[in-house]
Amino acid sequence: MYWQSAQKVKEIAWSATQRHCRDMDLQMLDGYIAFSSFALKKDNRSQWHIARTYLFEFSSTGAERYNGNISMLGRRVQSIQLDPHRIQ
Repeated sequence: MYWQSAQKVKEIAWSATQRHCRDMDLQMLDGYIAFSSFALKKDNRSQWHIARTYLFEFSSTGAERYNGNISMLGRRVQSIQLDPHRIQ
């Protein structure tokens, strides 16, 4: 059951990352996100959830690689952060 739930969260994170990169006119590289860390955290209603962070790489020019991460709290996206990168 945990594994299925973790896979669903990763799928949500992957889709959100793809969408964010597309909206920012960036290319998500390698087509995957890599699990980085987890912790237990409370949401704004004081309910406990698993907070997960995933890493990914993206490009703005097609020639250079940059790092990004997406933070999830339960099944909700908390933030997507991108390293400073060139803008075309």
